[in-house]
Amino acid sequence: MACRIQLAGALLGFLVALATFAQTPEPQPVPYSHKQHLAMGLKCQDCHPNPDPGEKMTIPPASKCMTCHASVARDRPAIRKLAAYAESREPVPWVRFYTVPAGTYWSHRAHLSAGMTCQMCHGDVAQMEVMSKVTNVTTMAGCQECHEQRNAGTGCEFCHEGK
Repeated sequence: MACRIQLAGALLGFLVALATFAQTPEPQPVPYSHKQHLAMGLKCQDCHPNPDPGEKMTIPPASKCMTCHASVARDRPAIRKLAAYAESREPVPWVRFYTVPAGTYWSHRAHLSAGMTCQMCHGDVAQMEVMSKVTNVTTMAGCQECHEQRNAGTGCEFCHEGK
C-alpha cells in the first residue's frame, strides 16, 4: 500500500512539474541578471545567506543591493526603482520560482552540509540573464530521484513526519 501511495505521489509531482515548466515565468518587479552579477565575482551566499535554523536561504533586501548601486548604474530606471524600495524599506516583491510544498520539511543547510551545491538544484544560474525554474527539485518526484541517485533516504519520514 505504501508503495502505491509513493508511486501516486511521484506521478502527481511529475504532472505538476510538467505543468509548471510549461508556464512562462512572470516578469520580476526589477530586472536582475544573475549572469552579470556572478561574472563580477559575487557568490550565491553573498546575497542569499542561510540564517539559523537553516531551512531557508534568504532574498536580500533592496538596501543590500544599494550598497553597490548607490554608485553603480544609479541613474538607470531599474536601479531608481530598487532605490525606492530600499528607501521605503518595503521588500521587493520578487517572483519566487522554487517553493517547498506545505507539509514538507526541507533544509538548505542539511543539503549544503551533505555536499550539494546551489547549481545542483537551481541549474546554472551563473549563465541566466533571467532567472527561471529549470529543475523539478521542489516536487516529490524530484526529491526522490535526487535521493535515489545519491543513496540518501527516501522514506516518507525524511520529509513529512516527525519534524
